Amino acid sequence: MKKILLLSLLTACSFKPVFSGDSTDVYVAPISGINGIELRNSLNSNFGGMHEQNAKYALVVNLSEPRTQYKAFERAGDAVWQEVKLNASYTLKQGDKVIAKGSESAAESYTFVRYLVASNASYNNAVMNSIHQLSEKISMRVITEIQKQEYK
Repeated sequence: MKKILLLSLLTACSFKPVFSGDSTDVYVAPISGINGIELRNSLNSNFGGMHEQNAKYALVVNLSEPRTQYKAFERAGDAVWQEVKLNASYTLKQGDKVIAKGSESAAESYTFVRYLVASNASYNNAVMNSIHQLSEKISMRVITEIQKQEYK
């Protein structure tokens, strides 16, 4: 009963969840590299699917290469913990007009062990988690800017 009351109050004030399942007409330009492909796919998923180049909005994203940093060492001096960080800058356009610019970063720590396969798997998981974090951050900003434009 409480959920129904809360839902009716939220709909009365025209509240709309950001990721409500609606499709947002945003064309995401191709992003270079394997990580760029993953980021673009994740962004398209957040916007309700892939859109054509003639969409109402266009998003251009530049993704940096992953940077790693040592975080912890064993007594012998071997690294055992690292962090991978990704940076992305983006521009959102409506036609030829730039309506938003920004940059986001995401980082994930991972275990760095002596076994090559385990280390690579741990690194790849950290990169994928960072890509999904970037996708969520950029999507939220883009959808917010689009909603601002729609309500002007």
